[in-house]
Amino acid sequence: MITRLKCVLLGASLFVSGCAANVPMAQTASPWIDAGELREIQMAGGATDPVVRGVWRSRGYGRLLRIDEDGVDQFEMGDSCYLPPQADGAKTEMDSVGYRFFRMMPGGQAAIFQLLRGDTNVVFDRLDALPENCTEHPASDPRSVADAFLDIFETHYAFFDRRPPGHEERARRVREAMHPDMSEAELWDALAAYMDGLSDSHTKLIGQVDGERRRVQDGQGVTLPRMRNAEGGEMQWLIGLLEQSVAGLGDTAHHTGNDRIIWGLIDGRVGYLQVFQMGGFTDREDFGSDAWAEAEMAEFNRIMDEAFRAFEGADAVILDLSNNRGGWDRVAKALAGRFTDEAYTGFTTQAHGSGLDPFPNRIEPSDGPRFTGRVFVLTSDVTVSGGEIATLVLRQNPNVTQIGKRTRGAFSTPLAKRLPNGWLLEVSNEVFAAPDGTVYEEMGLTPQIEMEVYPADDPVSGHWRAVESVAELASGS
Repeated sequence: MITRLKCVLLGASLFVSGCAANVPMAQTASPWIDAGELREIQMAGGATDPVVRGVWRSRGYGRLLRIDEDGVDQFEMGDSCYLPPQADGAKTEMDSVGYRFFRMMPGGQAAIFQLLRGDTNVVFDRLDALPENCTEHPASDPRSVADAFLDIFETHYAFFDRRPPGHEERARRVREAMHPDMSEAELWDALAAYMDGLSDSHTKLIGQVDGERRRVQDGQGVTLPRMRNAEGGEMQWLIGLLEQSVAGLGDTAHHTGNDRIIWGLIDGRVGYLQVFQMGGFTDREDFGSDAWAEAEMAEFNRIMDEAFRAFEGADAVILDLSNNRGGWDRVAKALAGRFTDEAYTGFTTQAHGSGLDPFPNRIEPSDGPRFTGRVFVLTSDVTVSGGEIATLVLRQNPNVTQIGKRTRGAFSTPLAKRLPNGWLLEVSNEVFAAPDGTVYEEMGLTPQIEMEVYPADDPVSGHWRAVESVAELASGS
């Protein structure tokens, strides 16, 4: 293997096999401490910042950026290096955004790149030139696609120690299934079989097969599949939950934030706040832009300001995340900041194979109204991703008690990678941990007080009964 771009990380040093030996590397394992100010890659006039032009290779994410005057090309980099096809448009939100910001390291030979302001710190090292094996026209025959698929799992998937699939055996079956004349559907079935039983809702394969959109995704818990198969399906269930919550809150009910938030008071004594998603509070379609981010946070903060002013003097607040489907980490952290007067580390993140220290995510008290009394966080197996992150953060707050059912156990931000034929593979490559280092991926967060939230025989009314039980407990606490 002449040009395999695999990195072996030893302490704070980075050694690259098959790469130019004269590439300077930032030696700190916590580069965010020394990085410069955050700047936009593309300046106001449309041209890129001259400081960041060149070729950059990531640590731990399998990406290579080629930045010229006009913009950024993102190559997928592993055993092969290729510019992935994008003709069919973005398949997920993570697939729709590219790197927009950077923080240069001293000396200019390494930099932190981010998709959004304040987002994950992805460290890149500057290269002298595009590696010779990088191509803009990748081979898309079945074996090439399968090789890229398996390489992504082998290199970037962070949780083989916690989940199936028994990579080596499954990879062997995929390779044995490959033949030059196999159909698109046969290739899809071979890759889908690899993922069968992988209980990780952040890992998925999406693509067009003979003109039909297909998706493979496991790890949906028990409640969601049950409701999707029930009469009326998931939508009828959600409508029932919304109507019931609004009725239960009576005249105090506020259904707002583009249908993502319900809040009010129970018996005038207990605040109630249900957040269905960490984002999507506006109807903007420019996801990932600065304008989108500012609008989302402005609307979220407006709603929280109004709600938390109403919660002043309440006996307690119930934060209902039992149907939270995740979203933007910044919202999850901002939500936790409404329940504290002191800054603290809520969790750490570390990309698999990056060689970097875990990054401490700090929770800052909100500038708006806050509630620092007793808080009860209601969770279920629907609670996932950003909802779990918020729960993990709030568990560090001594005023918070988690009630309900165990969360889903899927924390990692999906790493979106296009295969050579345009199919999208997303894998969990980031390890989220509590400040003490405990990782809850796969196992989820077990509540301090167990309570049924969506009973199989009555998943709508059963939810509000659970809320009322928590309110009774809160009033007596």
